[in-house]
Amino acid sequence: MEIIRSVGNLADYVAKAKADHRSIGFVPTMGALHDGHISLVERAVRENDLAMVSVFVNPTQFNNPTDLATYPRKEEDDFRMLAEAGVKAVFAPTVDEMYPRGTAREHEYKLGSAAEVMEGKFRPGHFQGVAQVVHRLFELVRPDRAYFGEKDFQQIAVIRNMVESEHVDVEIVPCPIKRAADGLALSSRNALLSEDQRRRAPGIYEALSASVEYSRDHGVKATRDMVVDRINAIPEMEVEYFEIVDGRTLLPVEEWEESDFVVGCITVYNGCVRLIDNIRYR
Repeated sequence: MEIIRSVGNLADYVAKAKADHRSIGFVPTMGALHDGHISLVERAVRENDLAMVSVFVNPTQFNNPTDLATYPRKEEDDFRMLAEAGVKAVFAPTVDEMYPRGTAREHEYKLGSAAEVMEGKFRPGHFQGVAQVVHRLFELVRPDRAYFGEKDFQQIAVIRNMVESEHVDVEIVPCPIKRAADGLALSSRNALLSEDQRRRAPGIYEALSASVEYSRDHGVKATRDMVVDRINAIPEMEVEYFEIVDGRTLLPVEEWEESDFVVGCITVYNGCVRLIDNIRYR
């Protein structure tokens, strides 16, 4: 596996792959990899001539400096896992290499209403930062397909809007959420949980799963309230938001009949660790 640190070396690597007519499957990550990331990587390996991964903690998508400082970094472990999964090249640049003119955004992306709700509401500017780094990576890697986990359901919708507005020629491939045996959605942030917090964390998915059956006999508001109340009753856990939305527009629904694709998206603070998850209702 080749580890690429510079934009120049990446350009040479990609140019050779393109000249050889090799398809590129790409998985952008911020490192601290887990089995969820590896499931994306394995699919990229299966479906393309070569699989590439980026490992880069992007500062422009963090609102909270403490969150950026404490984000887990395990580069040596990451590279070992990626090599074992069959990745051909990893792009692991510095911030200066990624943003030679500085991290200030020079372009506002048209991300639509999908970027203004939920995470967009609670983390202003977050999705502009996501669009900035993903667009930059797409320009550099020039992938045929890019793979994203559905745990970040809203992010996939936003990236699709960016790809359309910027006319990027890439197929966005969403992949199912990978969960631990107890139901907790795998996340790099899980490594920040204390033993007690980790033990309680599956309560998020337990509440979401119970709400699917509950929703068959109850309205949207009652279902939303049930999930929030159940999770908030768990020590150290507090729901930041839980929205039941149209899975395409990400706008809230008030009645189940409003859409044939309804998803519940949730963010929960478990102590100081912010966890996200989602579940499909219809």
